[in-house]
Amino acid sequence: MRWLVDGYNVIRRSPELLAEERVSLEAGRQALRRLLANVARSSGDEFTVVFDGSGGGGAAAGGSGVRVLFSSARESADRVLARLAAGGGAVVSNDREVRTAAARGGAIVVTTDDFLARIARARAAPPAAAGVPDKDEDADLPRGPKKGNPRRLSKKARAAARALGRLGSPPRRPAP
Repeated sequence: MRWLVDGYNVIRRSPELLAEERVSLEAGRQALRRLLANVARSSGDEFTVVFDGSGGGGAAAGGSGVRVLFSSARESADRVLARLAAGGGAVVSNDREVRTAAARGGAIVVTTDDFLARIARARAAPPAAAGVPDKDEDADLPRGPKKGNPRRLSKKARAAARALGRLGSPPRRPAP
């Protein structure tokens, strides 16, 4: 699966990453890259992290399974994420505008907090149980008024839950 990550948004929502960013901006970015490279190795997913940049923007080395993009001075990271979301995948951000644009573009939308919580659970779980979802995993998801089965999550919420479930599971191997 292709993940599009709002870099500074994720860094500033994680106490560990924020502590690294307080040392230096580059240290925070490196800590996020390392975290995502570990997740990419265990899940087989690809991550594109977008940071606000200056000047002409560009790309930087991110490690195995991680691509890093910097927006140009003319375009914010939010706009880059919205543009990339049109190609599908899952977008990780707490920014309302980014989430709205990503959903409009057809991408799965995952909040930063859910993303970080799932990574933390996957890191804490024993390797054999990493892909097994918790029984109470859906209990904390907000529910609003809707028609149909009141116990069933919306399509968007189910897609986000499936995407998050991939983070703790081993990479899928193609059938021969």
